[in-house]
Amino acid sequence: MIKIENLKKNFGETTACDVSSFQINDGDILGLVGNNGAGKTTLFRLLLDLLKADEGTVHIDNINPTESEEWKQNVGAYIDEGFLIDFLTPEEYFAFLGKVSGMSQQEVDERLKDFERFANGEIFDQKKLIRNLSAGNKMKVGIISALLRKPKIVILDEPFNFLDPTSQLVLKHLLTDYAHQTGATILISSHNLQHTVDISTRIALLEHGQIIRDLANDNGSATAELHEYFGAE
Repeated sequence: MIKIENLKKNFGETTACDVSSFQINDGDILGLVGNNGAGKTTLFRLLLDLLKADEGTVHIDNINPTESEEWKQNVGAYIDEGFLIDFLTPEEYFAFLGKVSGMSQQEVDERLKDFERFANGEIFDQKKLIRNLSAGNKMKVGIISALLRKPKIVILDEPFNFLDPTSQLVLKHLLTDYAHQTGATILISSHNLQHTVDISTRIALLEHGQIIRDLANDNGSATAELHEYFGAE
């Protein structure tokens, strides 16, 4: 469970986050949507203690990330390329992540088999450094790294970006299957409303750093309200 209380972050006179109270329950697949500058990435960075809040608190499983690092063992995240070690190959990077997480190389290798369809022959055994991969394949490496340890909370910022249509569809199945198999809580931000609606059980709509709507999304029930907000026909 993630609890947010009175969380505020300003950049100069711009309010990037102003969330008075919000709770993300265990097992939620929460889609975070909003136009550019709505505050989606800022909120994720505050949750992950990558930004210092001006006010307020976050608690992940009753742990305040600013006071303890115990929460990290239960969270997998990918925000941007800064999370990657780009002078390694994907295999070296996954091996490193496994080692620091207490996984054996055999466990890492076995786990990576779950991502072969998503990798689509473009990640493994290519003998390429991560920095020399395409933007889409870097995104795949980041997503795989976030899921590698089977964390109970997964946070992905714009995971459909740079992926080709086939990879986007595979990713949707990958995330929903992961949630069903593990009971994990998944948070994604995306500009792609259809993909977000397809996989989310709940959708939070951000505007100027505030969560202005918290929508249940049973069988796509949030679609009409989202289309109305974003001006879709």
